[in-house]
Amino acid sequence: MAEKKDYYEVLGVNKGASDDEIKKAYRQMAKKYHPDLNPGDKEAEQKFKEVNEAYSVLSDPDKKSKYDRFGHAGVDPSYGAGGGAGYGGFSGMDFDVSDIFSSFFGGGFGGSSRRNMPIQGEDREVRVNLTFDEAVFGCKKNIKFYRIEKCEDCGGTGAAKGTSPTTCPDCSGTGSVRTQQRTIFGVMQTQKTCDRCRGTGKIINTPCQTCSGKGFVRKQKNFTVDIPAGIDNGQSITLRGQGDVGQNGGPNGDLYITVSVAKHNLFKRDGMNISYEIPITFAQATLGAKIQIPTLEGREDYTIPEGTQSGTVFTLKNRGVVEVRGTRRGNLSFKVNVEVPRNLSAKQKELLAAFSDSCGEKNNIQNKNWFDKLKDMFK
Repeated sequence: MAEKKDYYEVLGVNKGASDDEIKKAYRQMAKKYHPDLNPGDKEAEQKFKEVNEAYSVLSDPDKKSKYDRFGHAGVDPSYGAGGGAGYGGFSGMDFDVSDIFSSFFGGGFGGSSRRNMPIQGEDREVRVNLTFDEAVFGCKKNIKFYRIEKCEDCGGTGAAKGTSPTTCPDCSGTGSVRTQQRTIFGVMQTQKTCDRCRGTGKIINTPCQTCSGKGFVRKQKNFTVDIPAGIDNGQSITLRGQGDVGQNGGPNGDLYITVSVAKHNLFKRDGMNISYEIPITFAQATLGAKIQIPTLEGREDYTIPEGTQSGTVFTLKNRGVVEVRGTRRGNLSFKVNVEVPRNLSAKQKELLAAFSDSCGEKNNIQNKNWFDKLKDMFK
C-alpha cells in the first residue's frame, strides 16, 4: 500500500490544532480542490479526496485521538497489511470499484455524491478599524460586505420562472453513471460523474436570467454590529449563519468581524491592563504632592508620597479594561519619571548646594551603598 500523507499535513495545520482551525483549513482546501471548480483535473480530484479523508478523521474526536496515538493504523486497520493473498480470490466475482474507494473517501469514486450532499456555505470576514476608546468602551459599527445568497427569482433552482429542473435521463437523477468491463479479475464496475448533468442529477432547460442558471447570486449586505467593550486588536466577533448560503440544504457559513485597534497617544494596553508614564518635578518627588493623573474615565487626583524615586510604579486595581462580555477588569498602572531641573540660576544652584550639604551622609547613603556593591563586583 502506498504511503499515506500525514492528515495534518494534508490540511496544512499543526498537530494540536483546535477544532475551529481544522474546520477552517478543511473548508479552504475543499473549496480549492472541489471537482466543480476543477473539471477534468485528476490531480485536484485526488487532493479533494485526501482532504475529505483527513477531515473525516480529524473532525471526529475518537478517530483523532486514535490517529494521534497510532497514526494511520489507528483509524485504518488494513493500512500496511500485506497483499500475499494473490489475485485468484477475485476470479469470477462481480464487484464495484467505487465501493472500495467509498470506504476510504466517504463517497463514490466519481464524486457525484459529494455534489448532491449538503454543503456548508463559505465563511466571510470583514475588517473593522476602531479607535482606542471604541475598543475599550464598545460601540456600534456599520459594515458592508458581499456574500453568496440564494437567487430570489428562481428560489435557488436555477430555472427560469414558470419552469423547473428536470431529472437527468442519463443518470436518473443520481448524478453518476456506471460502466462494466470484463477483466482478468472478473466483471468490474466503475462509477463516474454524469457528463450530461455534471453530477447534479438535474437538467435546466431554461436557465434563470438573474443567476444564469446557477441558483445563487452575489449580493452586498449592510449590517450594524455591536462591538463589545474590551475587545482587543486582532480579535474577532462571530455572527453565526451570516456567511454564504449553504448548498443542497447545507447550513450557511459564518461571518467573522476582525478588529484593528489604533494606538493611544498615552495609554499602552496589555490585555485588560493599562499603563503609561508621567513626569513629576524634583520637589514633588521629594516633598510628596497631589497630582492629577489620567484614567479611562477622565482625570483625577492622586497623592504621591514624599521621597518617591524616579521609576516608581503605582497601580490602581480594577481600573483597566473590562473583560469582553465579562465582569472582571484589569488594572491601571503609571510610572513616575522625576525630571531633573535645568538652566538653574546662580541663586538656585547656591540654595541646592546648601541643601545637599545640610543632608550630609544621610543624603548620600544610597549612592554610597551602590558604589560599595560596584567595588565588590570587581574584587
